[in-house]
Amino acid sequence: MRNPFSSLTMFLYPLAALIAGGLLTLSFAPFDYWWCSPLSLGLFAWLLAPGRNAAVLSGRRCFGLALCYGLGLFGSGGSWVYVSITDFGNSSPLLGVILTGGFVGIMAVLFALPFAVLARFRAHPASFALAFAALWFVSEWFRTWIFTGFPWLFAGYGHIHTWLAGWAPILSVYGIGLLLAFSTAVCALCARRAFDSWKSSSALSLVLAAVLLWPAGLLLGNIEWTRADARSVRVGLVQANIPQEKKWLPEFRGETIKRYQSATEELHRQGVDLVIWPEAALPLLYHHSPNLMQALQDNTESIGIDLITGILYDTEQDYRRVVHNSAAVFGREQQLYHKRHLVPFGEYVPLEDWIRGTIEFFNLPTSFIRPGPEGQPPLEAGSLSWAPLICYEIVYPQLVAKSSGEAQVLLTLSNDAWFGRSIGPLQHMQMAQMRALETGRYLVRSTNTGVTAIVAPNGHIIEQLPQFEQATLIGKVESRSGFTPFMVIGVWALVALAALMLAAAALLQRRPARGTETVFAREIAD
Repeated sequence: MRNPFSSLTMFLYPLAALIAGGLLTLSFAPFDYWWCSPLSLGLFAWLLAPGRNAAVLSGRRCFGLALCYGLGLFGSGGSWVYVSITDFGNSSPLLGVILTGGFVGIMAVLFALPFAVLARFRAHPASFALAFAALWFVSEWFRTWIFTGFPWLFAGYGHIHTWLAGWAPILSVYGIGLLLAFSTAVCALCARRAFDSWKSSSALSLVLAAVLLWPAGLLLGNIEWTRADARSVRVGLVQANIPQEKKWLPEFRGETIKRYQSATEELHRQGVDLVIWPEAALPLLYHHSPNLMQALQDNTESIGIDLITGILYDTEQDYRRVVHNSAAVFGREQQLYHKRHLVPFGEYVPLEDWIRGTIEFFNLPTSFIRPGPEGQPPLEAGSLSWAPLICYEIVYPQLVAKSSGEAQVLLTLSNDAWFGRSIGPLQHMQMAQMRALETGRYLVRSTNTGVTAIVAPNGHIIEQLPQFEQATLIGKVESRSGFTPFMVIGVWALVALAALMLAAAALLQRRPARGTETVFAREIAD
């Protein structure tokens, strides 16, 4: 029989995988076409699935198709990296293309690596569906921690407003991706007519499980995993809209301080209990400006409000100056939080001794930050307990779940001006919404240029400021306590689930379904 992986297929399959990867980006903000994610994963699974007229795929070919999918996904969804490199990293367009292309290529390889073993799970439809879903999870989880992690563009982020959102407090964004991958893999098997009979127990079980996952999420969405504590605080957020290219200029410092001070005075007149400024709001070091720091403390004490602001905190450790990206509380009680998970190149330079100074992009004005210690307590302000997360930290599900157990509200400070008018800030906001849903808590997000917002425990935005406008936002935030299942079981329960799914898929391989033995045998030979 002629190999179905013909020269035409050799061209069309990678092209289809590239398009499928790009489709997933359309499910995220700012597009929010949630149906593009099942379409994207379904097409990807169809390209890899066994069945009638399916291609013969070796491990190398599965990896190649997954690599094309990853290139489509990160080439479209991660395009904002180019803006950061060229507009604010002072790199030429050519160098920006080279660095962005290198980033996209690395991320595509990391995405594709787990799928290299998928060819071993194509002898039985149920084996393929279980393995495809488990490997999708492994791919997303792997990208969370390898090389300090880049947990961006997870499939579950497009489902904050769909039935699958009900699974987030239990399985997090990882679990939504796993369930989505499983249901789309079953659809792909149906499209491939991989089942020898629709009445077989294997076919019925798979289809029933795939169908019921969605309404089950709808029912779970009606459960309140955390409880309201009947305490609330009236917060005011300041979006100063400081241009990134002027932020660190000494001559613009006075204008920056003026914007924050005048906005804070106006918020006080409107009766807020707590004022929040964004990440590194003041372009100076904490201990280099003792008079200003004392003035902030005196002012907040005298008018009876608390202030939380992002600031660069300098201290001395082991006879050398160390700088943290921090959140400081002024008012009834002064407190500090130091950011733990830093952004490569933006806050520190990997292999610093080798590459710093080679190009201007590796000398960004804040690329000398050091991480803070683990186990820092929540911040107490406005009579509530806040879990502080600065910028990039909010994209790590496990970090947020671990940090929010003792806190009543999630607080994230950011400066997304680095991404310009790209899709990056809107994706970042969407990920913050998912953290609120996973932990069952209100989330307050204060940024320099947007998106500044208050998010309800169900992940929906309550109040929001338009981007790139100097404005303030006032809203009420309620205290929540308790634990969602994900906060208790964490990501390791999902790792165990994926391992069990792969083990079950391996066992099913020993009992090939009728109609797939020939395809599988030829793949092994190939």
